[in-house]
Amino acid sequence: MIEEKKRIVDNFGRPHTYLRISLTDRCNLRCFYCMPEDGIQLIDKPNIMSLEEIIELATNFRDLGVDTIRLTGGEPLVRKNFGYLVEELAKLGVTLKITTNGIVLDKYLELFQKIGLKKINLSLDTLDKARSVFITKRDYFDRIMKNLEMALEMDMQVKLNIVLIKGVNDKEINDFIQLTKHKNLTVKFIEFMPFKGNKWDWSKGVGKDEILNTISDRFGEIQELENPKHSTSTNFTIPGHVGNFAIVSTITNPFCSECNRIRVTADGKMKNCLFANSETDLLTPLRKGEKMDDIIMNSIKTKKYSRDGMDVKMDADHYEQNRSMISIGG
Repeated sequence: MIEEKKRIVDNFGRPHTYLRISLTDRCNLRCFYCMPEDGIQLIDKPNIMSLEEIIELATNFRDLGVDTIRLTGGEPLVRKNFGYLVEELAKLGVTLKITTNGIVLDKYLELFQKIGLKKINLSLDTLDKARSVFITKRDYFDRIMKNLEMALEMDMQVKLNIVLIKGVNDKEINDFIQLTKHKNLTVKFIEFMPFKGNKWDWSKGVGKDEILNTISDRFGEIQELENPKHSTSTNFTIPGHVGNFAIVSTITNPFCSECNRIRVTADGKMKNCLFANSETDLLTPLRKGEKMDDIIMNSIKTKKYSRDGMDVKMDADHYEQNRSMISIGG
């Protein structure tokens, strides 16, 4: 009798096939919603997963049914020997994706083409250079925009990640939609989410309904698209536009019922949910040569149904005990 392959399934019957791996907690930007104003205590180098450990863990997850891996940071492209790592991960036969701020994206686009990495999420919260400097505390706007155009010219599947914050960039919603008229990309609006040290308050948030109303007031008809299975966003287009847009409504309309995602932080901790306070140490047993399957399978059984049990009020006592966004992995 053939033994049934193990799969990562939680207590709600949800198979987990999508892994996000943070390569580093370092970043060359200082976006205030991600990086606390006073900075963070960076992880000591000996406690950061080596490239070989990342590959070994990714292989363990692949063997348990993970078919998609997204590389995140901090900024993943600042990780030393990133090119070697991504080439090795491409050999696993999974769909590789990356989230980046785009600053050094030009260095890797040809490599991405070579290994078949086509799906790039590029964090871009504003189309205004001065506002970009205000949000990121750095002046890389022109370089990022040039690299965005280069990625599109090379037929990469680009999504722009825009964290909407009232009084900061909410007046640019329709400017981003205008981009989709002639550019084959997805504009993804993300509701402002709470993490340790980012001074979250939903009065600063812009919800799904407000986003849609703003767009329809300017562009008229909005066509809803079919959402892929396990999608974290609702997807739309404006008739006649080449590209499309999406809304990640974590606060106003959680999408947890079909969640299939797991996170591993740069120091090798497994997080079942972006908002989870609890973590499972994978790096220590990995370094001891222990078998990882049962550790991963037991960890997923502790996953809660939605937002780590936080209610609609998003209790500050809960999320302030979590990590900051930059140390979780975007």
